[in-house]
Amino acid sequence: MNLDAEILIVGGGLNGPVLALALAQGGYSSVVLDALPAVVRDDPGFDGRAYALALASKRMLVALGIWARATEHAQPILDIKVSDGRAGEGASPMHLHFDHHEIEEGPMGFVLEDRFLRRALGEAVAAQPLVSVVSGAKVVAQQVSSGLIGVTLDDGRVLRGLLLVGCDGRSSGVAERAGILRTGWDYGQSSLVCAVAHELPHHGVAQQFFMPTGPLAILPLPGNASSIVWTESSERAAEILAMDEAGFLGALRPAFGDFLGGLRLRGDRYSYPLGLSLAQSLTAPRVALAGDAAHGIHPLAGQGLNLGLRDVAALAETLIEAGRLGQDIGAADVLERYARWRRADIAALAGVTDGINRLFSNDNFVVRAVRDLGLGVVNSLPGLRRGLIREAAGLSGDLPRLMR
Repeated sequence: MNLDAEILIVGGGLNGPVLALALAQGGYSSVVLDALPAVVRDDPGFDGRAYALALASKRMLVALGIWARATEHAQPILDIKVSDGRAGEGASPMHLHFDHHEIEEGPMGFVLEDRFLRRALGEAVAAQPLVSVVSGAKVVAQQVSSGLIGVTLDDGRVLRGLLLVGCDGRSSGVAERAGILRTGWDYGQSSLVCAVAHELPHHGVAQQFFMPTGPLAILPLPGNASSIVWTESSERAAEILAMDEAGFLGALRPAFGDFLGGLRLRGDRYSYPLGLSLAQSLTAPRVALAGDAAHGIHPLAGQGLNLGLRDVAALAETLIEAGRLGQDIGAADVLERYARWRRADIAALAGVTDGINRLFSNDNFVVRAVRDLGLGVVNSLPGLRRGLIREAAGLSGDLPRLMR
C-alpha cells in the first residue's frame, strides 16, 4: 500500500502531537496536520495561559520524554481548597480541603504554562523520526477507499493512511466530514483567562471559589504568581475584558479577595465562551476522535486537557495492541474497543462538570445552604475525601499504561 504515514492526525495543538509521540513508541509513523503556520507555534513569551495537569497526565508526559523538557517550569499543586460564596463577602465557612499528604503518590498535579508545554512538546516531536508535522495545512476533504483513508489539503495535496484521528477541537472538521453529529448547549457563560502576580506566596495551593455567576479558579504558578480562570456571564465577561488593567483588577478583586496581597496583571487576557459539546460517536469508518473533537466540557477543575490525554493514551494503547495481534488498526472492531473504553469516563466527567456548574451557579438560598452543608460533610469524611483526591489526581478508573 502507498502510505504517507500509518496514522494521519488532524490538529497540531496539544493532543495531536502527544498522540503521535505515543504511537511512535509502538513503532507507528504519523503525520500531524497543523492548520497554523509554524511561526505561530513559537514561544510567545508569558501570556498567562496555563494547564492544571493531573498526576496521571504528568506520568504520561514523563513516559513520552516531554516532561523532562519542561519540569523546571512546573508548579506542584500541594493542596486544593474548594469554597462557596459571593464576591465581596468572602467564602462560606463550609469548605472542602484536599491535602496531597493524604495520598502516597505525591502532589495531586502540576500547573504548567502553555508556552513551556508547547515548546517541550515541539522539541520531543522534532526528535522523533516517526513523526512529521505539516504546518499551515488545512484539510478540505477526506475519503475512505480500499482499506485506506485519504485527506485532501487546501493546496491540492492528498495524503493517505490507515487511520485518520481528529484532534481538531470542538468544531472538528474531521468529525463533520465523517458525519458525526454533536450534542450540547451553551452555558451563557465565558471564562476570562489571565495571570496575576501577587505580593504573598501561594504555597502551592489551588483555589476553586464558586460564585452565583460562575466559578473562579486560582492556579499556582512558580514564584508569586497565579493563573486565573474566571467565569462570568458572557455579557459581563465582555465588559470586563474591555476594561483597562485598573478596571479589570477592580472587578476581579471582590471575587479574588486579599489573601495573596496586592495584585497586578501579567501577560495578556483572553475570553472563551463556555458550553457542553459531545460527539455522538467517537469513531466512524477509519476515523477516531480525541480531545475536544470528542468532548468539550466546562473548565471546572481544569479537567479538559486531562480528559483529552486519557483519550490519547487509550487510543495509542488500543492501536499498539491491535498491531501486535496483526489486526488492521483502522478496522471497526479495533476502533470500537477504543470507544467502549472511553465512553463511561467522558460521560461521567461531562455530567459531573455540567451538574456542578448548574448547582453552584445560582444564588438560591436553600440550594446554597444544602451545597455548603454538602461541602462540609465531605470534608469531614476522610475516606470519601481521599477518594476525591485520587480522582483529582487522575488515579482512579481503568487507566491506560502510559498513565500508571
